Amino acid sequence: MMGTTGSKSRRRGARRESPRRNVHIIDNNEVELTERVVKMSRVAKVVKGGRRFSFNALTVVGDNANYVGVGFGKAKEVPEAIRKSIEDGKKNLFKVPRQGNTIPHEVMGKYKSARVLLKPGAPGTGIIAGEAVRAVVELAGIQDVLTKRLGSSNALNIVKATIDALKQLETPEMSKEKRGITLPKLFGDYARKRREEKLKEAGIEVTPKEENSEAESQEVSETMHEEELA
Repeated sequence: MMGTTGSKSRRRGARRESPRRNVHIIDNNEVELTERVVKMSRVAKVVKGGRRFSFNALTVVGDNANYVGVGFGKAKEVPEAIRKSIEDGKKNLFKVPRQGNTIPHEVMGKYKSARVLLKPGAPGTGIIAGEAVRAVVELAGIQDVLTKRLGSSNALNIVKATIDALKQLETPEMSKEKRGITLPKLFGDYARKRREEKLKEAGIEVTPKEENSEAESQEVSETMHEEELA
């Protein structure tokens, strides 16, 4: 009886281990990842003795802020298939460019016969998307976006088409650095022309400028984004 009581007291007093955080290091940054299983399916292989069954798992992995990736796993048991897909997703993580809580511009992603259209959403729009597309954009940290799925309804094709669309995104700053030019030159003095049109409509005389200054770069970016949302 004494031995039984002692073992029970030891079990009660044992320190409980805290749940392990799913932490991954990307670009020297420590990020906490979240996984979401998009689709589970059972497949069969016909062999001489009958059929052998296994499971496929399609999983999206992301940190709900900047990084997202998709993984695919196959195994004879469901937990093992999910584990493999999560590990595969961690290997395919990439950073998604964003403009606030939405995307910088409209984009069309393609994969095989699937097409996914992503459009920037005004603040408060939310995520207008189906299950497969929603899983990707939510874990990428996008909160306001309009989407449309075209073509194939296969979940794997839709997810990969969405990933293709996100990889095509570029902020104005990224485009400026890639081309080695200023933002006013990139947009062709778009912001200045729009400002002059609004001043003329208000009956205010506009004094012409020879060229835009570098200080107007941020205004150009914001004007382009506002026009796209409108």
